[in-house]
Amino acid sequence: MNLHQFRFAREAVRQNFNLTDAAKVLFTSQPGVSKAILELEGELGVDIFRRHGKRIRNLTEPGKKILDSINRILSEVENLKKIGAEYAANDQGNFVIATTHTQARYALPQVITEFTKRYPKVRVSIQQGSPEHLADLVMNDLADMAIATEGMTGVPGLIALPGYHWQHVVVVPHGHPLLAKKPIALEDLVQYPLITYDTAFAGRKKISAAFAKKNLAPNVVLEAIDADVIKTYVETGLGVGIVAGGAYDADRDKGLEMMPAGHLFGTNTTRIGIKKNAYLRGYSYTFIELFAPTLTKKLVDQALSEQTEDQHDTNYEI
Repeated sequence: MNLHQFRFAREAVRQNFNLTDAAKVLFTSQPGVSKAILELEGELGVDIFRRHGKRIRNLTEPGKKILDSINRILSEVENLKKIGAEYAANDQGNFVIATTHTQARYALPQVITEFTKRYPKVRVSIQQGSPEHLADLVMNDLADMAIATEGMTGVPGLIALPGYHWQHVVVVPHGHPLLAKKPIALEDLVQYPLITYDTAFAGRKKISAAFAKKNLAPNVVLEAIDADVIKTYVETGLGVGIVAGGAYDADRDKGLEMMPAGHLFGTNTTRIGIKKNAYLRGYSYTFIELFAPTLTKKLVDQALSEQTEDQHDTNYEI
């Protein structure tokens, strides 16, 4: 057995059992992938994959356990590489953050600016996407950590650490009738067309749930993943906006006014997702603490060490 066989088997699963796609990702040939998998099965004495003719269709029962072991082995191999890199050059390297537009636009600029001052030789890369996609990037070792409000909990093998808490706000143009409502109520909001986030982003599910609980049907005329887009259309008069509190800045958003809405939609928590058993470079701890000062290296290590083999994920509150 060798690491190439393990990587080929893992990639076959990642590519939905399409060996041609797996070969492209691995920069090799489809026959080479197929041969490596057959050789691995021969050495193990069991079939890893179910087949229909020459095509693989799914994992066998022993194949599922074998894949779990392969993932652990390859994860430890990556850790060995990172440990070597840590001691060879502990102040440089590549640091990939998977996050949403809202976090990249509003929560991370000051953090990344300070981080790059401390580690000028570390190349920071931001990968943006949906919360579910972000977790996949971390689990597939394509990102060092993920930062989002949704999608960080309930993911097998992902540890979710609390970053910060926030609430929604309602934004309207100057002079809007809603500004006379203090505090604003859901019954007030349903009188106007609404502009807010797509269902997968920035606490949108809580917004929908709040209206549903009171049997109210909001008229959402526009959904977006970007708070800047929401605010732009509010300024045009298309409707009333509901955005994350951190997305409103009185100095920057001079054409809008804000009303707190935490009493309507509750409090949200933005979390940092880290792969279980991951080896964190020294500068990773610095970044985490810059983003969430309560998350010291000691607490992060404690969260990582508390994981047991039968735990799929942990939702920490600090």
